[in-house]
Amino acid sequence: MTLIRLGARHWQAIEGAAGSAYPAECCGLLVGTGGEGSIPITITQVIAAPNIADGDGRDRFEVDPQIRFDVEREVRTGPERVIGHYHSHPDHPAEPSKTDLAKAFEPSLIWLIISVGKDGAGEMRGFRLAAGGDGFDELDLELDQPA
Repeated sequence: MTLIRLGARHWQAIEGAAGSAYPAECCGLLVGTGGEGSIPITITQVIAAPNIADGDGRDRFEVDPQIRFDVEREVRTGPERVIGHYHSHPDHPAEPSKTDLAKAFEPSLIWLIISVGKDGAGEMRGFRLAAGGDGFDELDLELDQPA
């Protein structure tokens, strides 16, 4: 199973974004390294983005494509790359929804999903689109503790 390493400050940034956006979904990009073979994915940047999905944003998300383009351009000459995105599920579990599956089209990207309610953020889990695109595979998520 693929391992995703997430530093405490990045974890806290996602939790904060989820709480601030509630009851709408928050979203953003994940930049990192690794993921080849048995090398763990290490998230090095969490980049918040406005949720530009149609509707009230309570049951879907869309990262602003201009932000994705800008980040891709910034990291293209270094070791980092866009490795995925994160979003929250207000008042729902941290697991992919049918809407998430319908919008998933990049099998190499990871999905970090955090549950959030009126009392704040809850569980966070990582996923990747399964081979064949008919579901998601869960990934191991490891929180690096601050030194």
